[in-house]
Amino acid sequence: MRAPSSGTKRVLVVGGSQSGQLDRILDHIIAPLHCSGAVEVDRWRLDGFDRYPFPWGFWEFLDAFPESVQQDAPPLRTTPALADDYDLIVLGYQVWFLSPSLPVTAFLECPQAQRLLAGKPVVAVAACRNMWMAAWQKLRTRLEAIGARVIDHVVLVDQGPTLATFITTPRWLLTGRRDPLWGMPAAGVADVEIKATERFGKALCVALSEDREQGASPLLAGLGAVKAEPRLALSERAGARAFSVWSRIVRAAGKAGQRRRRPVLFLFVTYLVLAIVTIVPLSLALQSLLAPLLRKRFERIRAEFEAPSGSGTERIQSHV
Repeated sequence: MRAPSSGTKRVLVVGGSQSGQLDRILDHIIAPLHCSGAVEVDRWRLDGFDRYPFPWGFWEFLDAFPESVQQDAPPLRTTPALADDYDLIVLGYQVWFLSPSLPVTAFLECPQAQRLLAGKPVVAVAACRNMWMAAWQKLRTRLEAIGARVIDHVVLVDQGPTLATFITTPRWLLTGRRDPLWGMPAAGVADVEIKATERFGKALCVALSEDREQGASPLLAGLGAVKAEPRLALSERAGARAFSVWSRIVRAAGKAGQRRRRPVLFLFVTYLVLAIVTIVPLSLALQSLLAPLLRKRFERIRAEFEAPSGSGTERIQSHV
C-alpha cells in the first residue's frame, strides 16, 4: 500500500450484504472520495455473508434469528491487510430481526476492528426495511463501548408502506425477486435514493479537507440523513422484548444449524405472523388515535433517533 501524500486523509469503508444493495449504497457514498486527490479509501468487505446465501432458504433465514438477537456471531474467517490508522471510518450495516446483522456483529468483535475503531470518528450507514431503531441502539452501544466516536448516522429505508413491506421484503429475501407485486412498490431502497447518496460523499470530502472529522459535530447535518418514525419505535420496543424471549427459547432447543430447532422456530414464525397481522396494525391505530397525548413522547423519540445527523434538508442543494 503506497504511503499517503502530505495532507492526504485515509478513510476505511466497512460493509457488505447478500443482495448487494448496501454495497451499491456504499459505492455511491464513497465515489466522490475516490475522485478526490486528497482522500485514500480502503475497503473491508465482510466475509461472513457467505454463510447466509441469498436468496435465503426458509429454515436458514429463521435459524439466523436467535443468534442475531443475542448478538452471538461466528468469528470472521479472514481479515484484510489494512493501514494502521484511519481518519474516518464508514460502517455499513444491515438489520436482521431488529438487530445488527451477524457479520457486522462479528466485525465489532474482531480485535483488528476494535483497534481501528477506538477513538475514531464513525459514519454509520444502514439500508433496511423500516424498523431500524432497536438495531441502531445495539450497534451504537457496542461502538461506544469500543471507544468509537459516532459522528453521523445515515438510514435508507424500503420504499414501500409499512404493511406492504411485510410481504415484499420476505419475498425478496426468500426468492430473490424484488419487482412490484399486487400494486405494491418494489422491495428495497429506491434506485433514485441510492444514487442520491453521493451527496454524503461530497459532504465528507469537504469536511475532511477542513479537518472537521476531528471535532464532535456531525458532518452530514442538513442532508436528510435519517428520519425516525416514533410510532414504529414503540412497536420495535415491544417486538424486541418478545424477540429476546423467543431467541432464548430457540437456543435452548439446540445450536445453530441443528434440525431439532425447527419445531420451535416454526412456533416462533407462527407467533410472528399473527403479531404482524394483529398486534402491529392495532398498535399503529391506537398510536394514531392517541397522537395528541403522545406528542411530547414522540418528539423525544424522534430527537433521540435522528441524532446526530438529523432529518433537516437545508444543505442538500449545495451537495447535489
